[in-house]
Amino acid sequence: MTPGTPEEVLDAVAEALAEGTPLEILGAGTKRNYGRPAEAGRRLSLSRLAGITLYEPNELVMTARPGTPLAEIEANLDRNGQQLAFEPADYGAVLKGAEDRDKTGGATIGGIFACNLSGPRRIAAGAARDHILGVKAVSGRAEAFKSGGRVVKNVTGYDMSKLLTGSFGTLAVMTEVTFKVLPAPDDSRTVVIPGLDDRAALDAMTKALTGPWEVTAAAHLPKPLAQRSWVARIAGANAATILRLEGPAPSVAARAKGLGEGLAGFGTVGELAHADTRALWREIRDVHPLVSPSALGPGCEVWRIAAPPSEATAITGRIAGNLRTQAFYDWGGGLIWLAIGALDDMAATKRAAIVRAAIGEAGGHGTLIRADAETRRTVPVFQPEPEALAGLTRRVKENFDPKGILNAGRMYAGV
Repeated sequence: MTPGTPEEVLDAVAEALAEGTPLEILGAGTKRNYGRPAEAGRRLSLSRLAGITLYEPNELVMTARPGTPLAEIEANLDRNGQQLAFEPADYGAVLKGAEDRDKTGGATIGGIFACNLSGPRRIAAGAARDHILGVKAVSGRAEAFKSGGRVVKNVTGYDMSKLLTGSFGTLAVMTEVTFKVLPAPDDSRTVVIPGLDDRAALDAMTKALTGPWEVTAAAHLPKPLAQRSWVARIAGANAATILRLEGPAPSVAARAKGLGEGLAGFGTVGELAHADTRALWREIRDVHPLVSPSALGPGCEVWRIAAPPSEATAITGRIAGNLRTQAFYDWGGGLIWLAIGALDDMAATKRAAIVRAAIGEAGGHGTLIRADAETRRTVPVFQPEPEALAGLTRRVKENFDPKGILNAGRMYAGV
């Protein structure tokens, strides 16, 4: 089913509810392999429910239907010197493991908010959930509802738009989303420190982020992954610790100079100008270094691990002691992107147990981003919840979708 209006979405959900037929909800399908395989008998595509329905640049607000391509939204914002400040990631390439420099995954705005995808600027601007203002949707009860509005002050009572953000379509089918947009920076530069090992890089990023330089992104690429960059100065580096500065050009220049001086103790400091900065952080945003890490062979798994930056190297070290891995760090070390090569004598469940044990000691959580369908059915893709929280998850699902017809099992088995 491919409805073209909110009314047709409501009819499609009502029909599925009456028949007891579970639906797989998707937009362009770029994130279909993110999460557990949905337990569905029919597909509900929102690809025709597309288009920007409201854009007021002076009010910094936009409303769009869920099937609207992210590229269309960003093109409209770019013409007005604006942006989605949470820097939405496009996982299309990494989920497919397809190496293509010019690849555009075709992500949609509905999928971005359904999965709560945020990029490197997350540490400065917040997550996608922090930028959504309102939503129109259809619940699994075949009831249309609206939450929020066009300004933050309109949000009273339960903010269901934020609840739906990151729910992977398991609670309701979004038919329209309203969100904040912000001015794009006039200029951006990246300060680069080559050659640091992981521990020194984390120390450098911590100093940069806690200093007066207003760093908006901080990442570290160890040597094998730095060499995969399409930015020549990064590919030629023996590992690269990268720190982004954004804003008015004079301010960026002054802060870059001060940051370079402040980090001089870590080694030689260089800079990337605006064009290379945009290209490099797009690579980090879209997890390009792990799209196809050849050293680990075909079919490697990819994990996304959030943890305290102080524990990042301990986590990767514990995992690397048992598995073949490659990793890089974003969010100043608070986000670890980890690839794991398959071992013939080790089951997927054991690999996952090793990863989760390493995370558990540090107090973080991990998501299995890329794996084959059978592994994603067998291994908990998302961090297992404590029983009290799991009970709350089940009750919320039952209230929105009592018969379990919306993306059943997409996040947790039986939910």
